[in-house]
Amino acid sequence: MKRIAERLRASPTPSADASAQPLASAGDCGLFLVRITFGLLMAGHGAQKLFGMFGGGGLSETAGGFSRLGYHPGKVYAVIGGASEFLGGLGLALGLLTPLAAAALIGVMINAMVTVTAAHGLWAISGGTEYNVCIAVVALAIAATGPGRLSLDRPFRWGKGGWGEAAFALFAGGVGAAIVLLI
Repeated sequence: MKRIAERLRASPTPSADASAQPLASAGDCGLFLVRITFGLLMAGHGAQKLFGMFGGGGLSETAGGFSRLGYHPGKVYAVIGGASEFLGGLGLALGLLTPLAAAALIGVMINAMVTVTAAHGLWAISGGTEYNVCIAVVALAIAATGPGRLSLDRPFRWGKGGWGEAAFALFAGGVGAAIVLLI
């Protein structure tokens, strides 16, 4: 039994011909697919707020919505929220400054949960937190696993992911959200 466990933990023997190894594994491609889809959709969501793209109301309409939620001045908070979604989404899509990108999305989602969706329960069908929780968890998971081989962060230490990167994303997102909620 011990021998089986050791064999399962052992890394595969590298092939003599390095060129025979694939450029990217299925896991690398899967993580890239999650990052690019999730990141670009979040960037698009931010572009709706900032630029009025993809059917969004743009900065003026978003500022009005933020003012109605009690964020004053609404335009400043609209820029912060929209830029966090836009830049955080692009960062995750590119795998660039991944823990910081994840923190930006986590912070926005915490704010959305506290100010809008928490009062409606869990499920999105009744306006609840389901959608916001999913976004925050995916962002946190990408920070924890790292952006993968197909990313711009690959050469950097934080490009590997880990507990420190996940803790940074959660802590920075939480602190950012708390600052916004307290002022």
